[in-house]
Amino acid sequence: MTYRKILQRRAQKNTEVKAMKKFTPYDVIVAPLITEKTYKLWDSSNKYFFRVHADANKNDVKQAIKYIYDVVPKKINIINVVFKWRNQRKLVRRAYKKAIVTLNEKDKIDVLK
Repeated sequence: MTYRKILQRRAQKNTEVKAMKKFTPYDVIVAPLITEKTYKLWDSSNKYFFRVHADANKNDVKQAIKYIYDVVPKKINIINVVFKWRNQRKLVRRAYKKAIVTLNEKDKIDVLK
């Protein structure tokens, strides 16, 4: 296989779901994240934040959002929030995975239900 074909294969978009094979859409989307910052981003740039399953990828989140809220996401970003140790604090922040879902301007999600 030539180097050009290797690059072309690597550039192909992966649309395979990973967690949806094992879990339901309600297990993939664990909960919406509601803070002051996320509430401002709902209004200004139509971005919604969700805590998602640790095995979920962008394709899983996209299919789960389509199934649960009946909207098609324009863009999805996945962030791994790291564990914070208890050095001089009383609380510990556990590690989790967060998804930022950007929708079209005409679409809305009612996450406060």
